[in-house]
Amino acid sequence: MEGDEESKPLGKTPSSCKESNGGSPLWAAVSRASISVSWRTWTSATVFFSFILIIILSGVIVSGFDVVVFTARLSSFFTSVNGGASSSSSTRGSREYHLSCSPAANATNPQKCPAGYYPSTPIEPDTEYTTTCPEYFRWIHEDLRPWRATGITREAIESRKSLAHFRLVVYKGKAYLEQFHRAWQTRDVFTLWGILQLLRLYPGRVPDLEMMFCCEDLPALPKSDNQVPEGAAAPTMFHYCGHESAFDIPFPDWSFWGWPEVNIKPWESTLKAIEQGAAKTKWNDRDPHAFWKGNPSVSWKRANLMECKPSKDMDWNARLYVVNWDRESSSGFKGSKLEDQCSHRYKIYVEGRAWSVSEKYILACDAETLLIKPEFYDFFIRGMIPMEHYWPIRPDNKCRDIKFAVDWGNSHTFKAERIGEEGTRFARESLSMGRVYDYMFHVLSEYAKLQKFEVKVPPAAVELCAETMACPAVEGDGKVKEYMMETLVKSPSRWLPCSMPPAYQPQEMQDLMQRKHNVSRQLEMWEAEYWDRIKNVPN
Repeated sequence: MEGDEESKPLGKTPSSCKESNGGSPLWAAVSRASISVSWRTWTSATVFFSFILIIILSGVIVSGFDVVVFTARLSSFFTSVNGGASSSSSTRGSREYHLSCSPAANATNPQKCPAGYYPSTPIEPDTEYTTTCPEYFRWIHEDLRPWRATGITREAIESRKSLAHFRLVVYKGKAYLEQFHRAWQTRDVFTLWGILQLLRLYPGRVPDLEMMFCCEDLPALPKSDNQVPEGAAAPTMFHYCGHESAFDIPFPDWSFWGWPEVNIKPWESTLKAIEQGAAKTKWNDRDPHAFWKGNPSVSWKRANLMECKPSKDMDWNARLYVVNWDRESSSGFKGSKLEDQCSHRYKIYVEGRAWSVSEKYILACDAETLLIKPEFYDFFIRGMIPMEHYWPIRPDNKCRDIKFAVDWGNSHTFKAERIGEEGTRFARESLSMGRVYDYMFHVLSEYAKLQKFEVKVPPAAVELCAETMACPAVEGDGKVKEYMMETLVKSPSRWLPCSMPPAYQPQEMQDLMQRKHNVSRQLEMWEAEYWDRIKNVPN
């Protein structure tokens, strides 16, 4: 499935957070399944390590390689050779977090957070060496700009409480949850799980803060409905996407830790599977058309895209397929595996109700992404450049744009393939789980700096930790437990978060917007010339 792997029927979508699945406990989504924690078997290879170390040290002496960088990379090398954890859970020798599940826990005596379950104060990294964060991190400054002058007041937090699914408090390195409403499926479960992994990855480094979070599709705080008196602070809400006409602060969505309801595994394993699927067919040997597969009923944008199917009058170069999620679920999702959808040279991204989690999966396929200009933005899309990471498609001219893009790409195969490669590189490197956690760290840190009130744990809040979420058995076939175990951060990071880049200066922002506009205008000129050469095209 491509487009949005969204399984909500259009007619059953809550219009706001407060109308979603009532107030049933979060833990209803994490009950009734057995715990299965696998332990790594460590082996010794002293002779091999010594040989490699001699080679590397020789290279350092010859090349004069920077000692700080060398130390960091050598340490990283030993971690990977020893079967170390992924980018989201770097191994630190004996400093490992083990789940401490109480065998006596039950419905009347629920699992509690063990005392001292992970450090609440910062752990010194192995080195001060770090890298600069990707360019899209600079948009954090823009997303928080509405509060630069006023700061974030308690009134700004509380005023739209009714629209939030939950309040999360980080206090002295620990997390506390006050839940207001249950979200659709397990959106809230895996969003909270991701924040807990951030606290485990960078213990004691996330500052004290209070945040409200809405797990709906559409932004919760349109500016037209939230007029702010001069000098007052605008309301605040974290959300999965933003809009230029809303106050919502973009945050990584739940699917990075998995979407069990539609059989999408956590991002790292899904990315690996997609890359393996893409490698089965070389770019030049792929179907030379644009591919999209998903649920068109969730928005007019997708319904309108279906008009680009081939007809007796015109082949728009688009191959579009509808997913029936009830049928997919009953068949074990055999027809919606993401790794099986990399057989075309071009893939189409189109929003659902708002942003779509499918964007990262489409980028990962090593195909040129035809990106229908979105109305909403997630946390990373603004860091992508047209004709470098994707080919832009106009929403009101999508069929003609798609046909031209495919015909142009098939006539300029090297350039089209290169755009696909750069999009995949962006997904693999700039959207690695390490970078996702770094983004979470920086957006929360910058947000906390703006708070103008004393952070307190609400009386109704409960302490939240990996044990209280992962130890209880789970609903259904156990995928919730499986995905939690797969994404569990087992030890603190050996490195500091990436270095936060500065805010855009006004001229920089203007230059960036002009650069994107110039690319789009150039493509429009090329396309106008293309259609001038084609006669009798239906409107």
